[in-house]
Amino acid sequence: MKLRQQLFVPAILFTALASAGIVNAAERLTVTVTHTLDQARPSETITIPWTEVNRALPGALLQKIAVKDAAGKVLPYQVTNVAPQAKDPKNEGIAYGELIFQHDFAPGEKKATFTVEKIDTVAPVFPSKVSARYIQERLDDFAWENDKVAHRTYGPALAAPAAEGSGKEVLVTSGMDIWFKRVPYPIVDRWYNKGHDHYHDDEGEGMDMYNVGKSRGAGGAGIWDGKTLYTGVNYAGWKVIANGPIRAIFELSYDAWDAGGAKVSEVKRFTVDAGHYFDQIDSTFNFTGPQQLTAAIGLNKTPADKGQDAKVQPITQPADRALLQWVEQKSNGAFGTAIIVPTAGEKDYAEDKLNALITAKIVSGQPLRYYVGAGWTRAGDFAKREDWTKYVSAQAARVRAPVTVALSATK
Repeated sequence: MKLRQQLFVPAILFTALASAGIVNAAERLTVTVTHTLDQARPSETITIPWTEVNRALPGALLQKIAVKDAAGKVLPYQVTNVAPQAKDPKNEGIAYGELIFQHDFAPGEKKATFTVEKIDTVAPVFPSKVSARYIQERLDDFAWENDKVAHRTYGPALAAPAAEGSGKEVLVTSGMDIWFKRVPYPIVDRWYNKGHDHYHDDEGEGMDMYNVGKSRGAGGAGIWDGKTLYTGVNYAGWKVIANGPIRAIFELSYDAWDAGGAKVSEVKRFTVDAGHYFDQIDSTFNFTGPQQLTAAIGLNKTPADKGQDAKVQPITQPADRALLQWVEQKSNGAFGTAIIVPTAGEKDYAEDKLNALITAKIVSGQPLRYYVGAGWTRAGDFAKREDWTKYVSAQAARVRAPVTVALSATK
């Protein structure tokens, strides 16, 4: 299968938008963001359609704007390019998707105000905290990361049979791997450069200690008939849609597989934001025949390296529509994994020989949104199981209660 080519653009986010009072030729665009939760919302990602920016600030250039908070501090930002081949003779930014920035809401802080202004100088280049990349040099891996955690999954070259005497690794799976980080800077390129035997040990930056094998790993999907989990194989195609500095978005496509008589294909769209231990995944399954199928998202029942004498504690949090694990290891610390499926029911849990599962009904061509997360004690934010379960509940609450964005233009 021919791999799809990469498209380099910044990022995209979807939030509720209430736009009022936008007029032409304003001096600034005022952005008011509100929410209803009492809890903190660190690294809350805020997005504004570029059409609204251009309406308030005609002719604005993505490299000549400033986003400021209420205290006047200049914030890092990102503008997506969703149509890189588009012509823009009127300088309207017709190829652009959204303006993106972040804010740390403190506990009890339910409102924050920002401004977007034109500037005469070129804005600084903001360091990227996210990355998504096709790894040609390692048998078609695809890897992604933010400042908290990294992941990878596997492509066609790894699934291909090994030539006699080559020693090539062969793994056929659509499961998802985790690389646990203990540093905020990017590590994917560094670890692939230093090599397999090094990144499986913690040499100061973290390590690959998660086991995928034939399982779903952390967040792989399949079709569940109540007894059997039918899964695809390694991804067949990829496309990067946005790549930092705040958000990365990419897609992986999976060729059709047999799911108990139904032919099912899948496209996963990943949204990876800075500052979060969870990624958002929108899986679109296409099939003919039945009006509905049941998708299952899984966590490997044996996720730790050999020799770690791991104690795997499965956890369900029905109110959060979440499936979790907490894994204690002999010498590599402890880690947590979790899946949140907002459309699952309170009792929609299952298991097979390899995986703990959370399930949800799907319709052909309509995306199923879910969230996959992982955290490690050595990263510093989770000292014990209770820290992880509280974090998962807080993430689920944020999913249920997104922020609202209101815009106004001022002279």
